[in-house]
Amino acid sequence: MGHREDLLEGAKRCLLEKGFARTTARDIVKESGTNLASIGYHYGSKDALLVEAYVALVEPMGEGFEGAVGAARATEGGGIERFRETWANVIRSIPESRAIWMLSLEVITQGERLAGIRDLLAKAQVEGRRGLAAMFTGIEESDLTDDVVETEGRFYATLLNGLMVQWLFDEESATDAEQLTEGLRRVMDRVSAT
Repeated sequence: MGHREDLLEGAKRCLLEKGFARTTARDIVKESGTNLASIGYHYGSKDALLVEAYVALVEPMGEGFEGAVGAARATEGGGIERFRETWANVIRSIPESRAIWMLSLEVITQGERLAGIRDLLAKAQVEGRRGLAAMFTGIEESDLTDDVVETEGRFYATLLNGLMVQWLFDEESATDAEQLTEGLRRVMDRVSAT
């Protein structure tokens, strides 16, 4: 591995151990066995490196959701059973990815202190919405239209963020996939009745 990869791996370990706010450039250098100048040379800034490390930590989670949705893929794209099964898979993944969810919550709650990081991550949200829309609809990401990403992708991202906060706060009382699906059914029934 070269310095670039070493820095990325070191930054990932620091994020999982210390979070965004408490990770310093010196922590990353110590963890990666590189030097301070390497951060600027390869990533431009510590914040840019931390964002890339965070995205590298999050990407496998999305792929895990996708892989776990295999059974739901047999159902019609975007159907209620796919909705339930996908949320069940997301919820099953929470215990093993708790540290990553905590990082997301840190950005949300400490945004003013992490302005550079927040701004960089805000740009990555479009890809997150695209991935969620693809996962729930069964449409390949490359085939999704912008309006699907900007409507359905935003809807799923909003649900995911709310679910994440509930599960991090108190998993005993957090919403499960059945409750989320039944809630959606009832909302759809109420809307179609008017």
